Amino acid sequence: MKILPSQTEELKDKVQKLKKEKNAVVLAHYYQEPAIKQVADFVGDSLELSKKAAQTSAGIIVFAGVHFMAETAKILNPERKVLLPDLNAGCSLADSCEPKSFKSFLEDHPDHVVVTYINCSAEIKTMSDIVCTSSNAVRIINSIPNNKKIIFAPDKNLGDYLIKKTGRGMLLWDGSCMVHEAFSIDKLLELHKKYPSARIIAHPESERHILRAASFIGSTSGLIQHLAESEWDTFIVATEAGILYDMQKYFPDKTIIPAPAKENNSCACSECAHMKLNSLEKLYACLKDETPEIILEEELIKKAALPINKMLELSN
Repeated sequence: MKILPSQTEELKDKVQKLKKEKNAVVLAHYYQEPAIKQVADFVGDSLELSKKAAQTSAGIIVFAGVHFMAETAKILNPERKVLLPDLNAGCSLADSCEPKSFKSFLEDHPDHVVVTYINCSAEIKTMSDIVCTSSNAVRIINSIPNNKKIIFAPDKNLGDYLIKKTGRGMLLWDGSCMVHEAFSIDKLLELHKKYPSARIIAHPESERHILRAASFIGSTSGLIQHLAESEWDTFIVATEAGILYDMQKYFPDKTIIPAPAKENNSCACSECAHMKLNSLEKLYACLKDETPEIILEEELIKKAALPINKMLELSN
């Protein structure tokens, strides 16, 4: 049931009060609903949120995102309580890389440096040499000596983009994000005919044919930065539709158009159903009751922290 605007404002006030009382911080991904981002202490992409999670002095971290993000926050803050508004907020990309299968894959291909995109489970991270995000993936790949063979997982589309960008041959895991594979190239080209002056910008998790049509490819924060630096005024954006709120907020004079999805849905764009499982009501409830909490075994935390910290060192 949809809550009234007055109830939304009341919940926001309650969340702000609880944050102060409990020394809690709310980290929210760009893909969250606007009401959550409005009460967040920090809104960002995976790399930015990882850094904030590592730097925070708060006793409680509420991660308004998906499960692997909250796991990462816990790995970086083992002594702190990490909460996720809805434990069912998963990730199709992370789910596409099942630990047992990935372990077998690594055993079949020894002597490779294992680079994993941060969009994977904590268990997958324990099998990795270094983690990356879409913001720093090129830097991470370029940091690996040329004589080393590389496995990149789990996103084959990002991996394909990185091969072209860096010139490095890599063995790719066959995983993908359902949100970024939902865009229709035919509908996109039709939309571009309607807005011929628009520039198409895309996230590198998108499929190759979408990236070919784009004038700029970048991470979630990279897309926002591109708008800030560009004198262009009209953009068609191929990534999860939640970012459009932030783009319009930061750049009210620019025209921001969502890239069309293959299937018709409520917004004719691509939305992450997992991200949207979180809500302001669930955020308030989890902060009030301090549950659901992310619990990870100590040994898993220690192993998973190694490749994440390597990434953070290279990203500073």
